[in-house]
Amino acid sequence: MDQIILVGSILAVIVIMVIIAIVMSVALLWVRAYASQAPVRIWSDLIGMKLRRVPPQQVVLTYISAIKAGIEVSTGMLEAHYLAGGSMQNVVRAMIAADKANITLKFQQAAAIDLAGRNIIEAVQTSVNPKVIDCPDPTKSASGMLDAVAKDGIRLLIKARVTVRTNLESLVGGATEDTIIARVGQGIVSAIGSMPSYKDALENPDAISRRVLESGLDAQTAFEIVSIDIADVSVAGVGQIANVGAKLEADRAEADKIMRQAEAEGRRAMAIAEEQEMRARVQKMQAKVIEAKAEVPLAMAEAFRKGNLGVMDFYKMENIMADTSMRESLSGDNDEGEDNK
Repeated sequence: MDQIILVGSILAVIVIMVIIAIVMSVALLWVRAYASQAPVRIWSDLIGMKLRRVPPQQVVLTYISAIKAGIEVSTGMLEAHYLAGGSMQNVVRAMIAADKANITLKFQQAAAIDLAGRNIIEAVQTSVNPKVIDCPDPTKSASGMLDAVAKDGIRLLIKARVTVRTNLESLVGGATEDTIIARVGQGIVSAIGSMPSYKDALENPDAISRRVLESGLDAQTAFEIVSIDIADVSVAGVGQIANVGAKLEADRAEADKIMRQAEAEGRRAMAIAEEQEMRARVQKMQAKVIEAKAEVPLAMAEAFRKGNLGVMDFYKMENIMADTSMRESLSGDNDEGEDNK
């Protein structure tokens, strides 16, 4: 019986010593929180954190900084965010920075942004101090310039700077900087393309900025566009095609020329073929005439045999033919004389 009491006493002492050790491990942290007017409970909070495998020191220090900054948050909220895989320190720091800048940022919103993989501290800093984005992105563009063409065909090179600040309300699920750059680039190219002359873009670059800003390019994005500034606009250099309109017109004229030449060559070939056909027809008709002339003596001989044509008739016909030939020769001589005069 005495041995059982002794064993029980030893076990009780061990349990008490373990409890005391656990309490002592968090006692200093509890005192620090109490002195900072951010009281926590030893058993349900500090020892419970150890059982839940949550670092109590990180939670308490973060909780103290939040309370001292006037942020309404509880240790349970911090624990839940830690267990969800978030950074409670970044969330509290972002909330403190937002509170100092008079920006409304609730813990649930900040935690959602942090869990979404966004840098909540950088987002708040960008809301306070807007940042500048180059358009186009120099790291993704070989020339670092946008390429646009006005209505008169002149090619322009443009570089813009976009000032944005974070829109915390749409940061979760909103489009990133790449979307802003793409939309601004598209807006600038469209604005220049609608200008009658490249001179309008060179004289009034602010007109481009106003038109792009009026397009509402920051819709459904994580940013709010503060301003769009045209940093550089110039006509394409000597080594590049500056007058795209003239180049297109020249190419079109050359294509029309080649087409017209082909059509003319086709008509020429058809004319040559038609000429050859007409010559063949003439030769054919001449052959028929010769053939008909060859039948005349035969017909005359047949007429002599049948008595339809007499000798005197033949002589008269010969005289008529000779007279006709003489008249034609005399008529030809007179024409030549008149031409000589």
